[in-house]
Amino acid sequence: MPRIAVIGAGISGVTAAYALAQRGYDVTVIDRGRYPAMDTSFANGGQLSACNAEVWNSIGTIIKGLKWMLRKDAPLLVNPSPSWHKYSWMAEFVAAIPHYRANTIETTRLAIAARQYLFSIAEAEGIDFDLEQRGILHIFRDKKTYDASARVNKLLAEGGLERHAVTNEEMRSIEPALRGDYVGGFFTPSDSTGDIHKFTRGLAEAAQRHGVRFIQDAIVTSVTRDGEGEASGLVIRFEPSLPDAGLAEFPTPAEQTVRVDAVVISAGSASRDLAKQLGDRVNIYPVKGYSITVNSDLPESQAATPTVSLLDEAAKIVTSRLGVGRLRVAGTAEYNGFNRDIRSDRIQPLIDWVRREFPGIETDRVVPWTGLRPMMPDMMPRVRRGKQKGIFYHTGHGHLGWTLSAATSQLIADQVAADYPVK
Repeated sequence: MPRIAVIGAGISGVTAAYALAQRGYDVTVIDRGRYPAMDTSFANGGQLSACNAEVWNSIGTIIKGLKWMLRKDAPLLVNPSPSWHKYSWMAEFVAAIPHYRANTIETTRLAIAARQYLFSIAEAEGIDFDLEQRGILHIFRDKKTYDASARVNKLLAEGGLERHAVTNEEMRSIEPALRGDYVGGFFTPSDSTGDIHKFTRGLAEAAQRHGVRFIQDAIVTSVTRDGEGEASGLVIRFEPSLPDAGLAEFPTPAEQTVRVDAVVISAGSASRDLAKQLGDRVNIYPVKGYSITVNSDLPESQAATPTVSLLDEAAKIVTSRLGVGRLRVAGTAEYNGFNRDIRSDRIQPLIDWVRREFPGIETDRVVPWTGLRPMMPDMMPRVRRGKQKGIFYHTGHGHLGWTLSAATSQLIADQVAADYPVK
């Protein structure tokens, strides 16, 4: 039985591990966190959103970014300090503009396929993740933005998605908690929401039931090849992420090794450095996003909370109802390297948006969070082989990791199966 290691226990790593285990592989997951899904897969916007499949590579995005440069509360913020990584990424972002149409259509198709896989996995494994299948409603305050989104609709339709225009009155029928005045909206009835952290942890537990081994609190230091011919294999070296903690299965803090036939790299923003070590270029940039979780126990506050997921196009803010007493509100994109600081001037606009749009919601118990989305310049995930035999990449899903991973994990498992068939 081929032995496969997956580096990373976020949504992309755990879905890959599960897909490989289902095909009969001996799978080991290695992650630097104490538990799965403790980084970017912890508190995202919650949307499983094929309707959000439009890639960002457009002149319009660049113009908006330049206008927002001096606003601390801007939906898109770029730290102007020089960085070769950042500016090379931006150059490739611009170079990908001609592929905007094709990439948007392909992302839509992937997102539609992913939802079917995800729902079937959750049902088969009994995973409760606060799933709401009420659709996603895009809301617009100005006609220019609305008209631009209408043009995007044509691309989403080519990808197989039903997303139709709705009037102000129809919007309030879909979500009675709405109180603002809008020029209109678009509704995607087939999209849904859920808690990514609960799903990923539930899937990790299911994977363990299927024989997947998890090594946590472990930082991979190198991946090298040894042996020749049939005896050739990959050696992964790792050490405890906390020097004095040790590992559950490796009590000493000394460097440990695992020998496998192949490695799937799903390490989020850290994938770039691992790829470089292996002779591959995977130019992921950590695009920082923020969210708040609004906790509410009061019946009147819960009644004022939207049940349908929303996307405010102008503010670039999304909402997801997670169970009875939680509302997840997320937004903003920040190009600021590997900075994980939770900035109050980035969190406050999310709180202000809730107070303005839904004044009946109590905001006295708000939990802020930030995470680094692993973004490729063309906004497309990297699901492919590396230059070296036995190296595979399942990473770079950006802001759509939750939306796409259930499908891309099948694709990478197919590639592994082609090279290392289970006999």
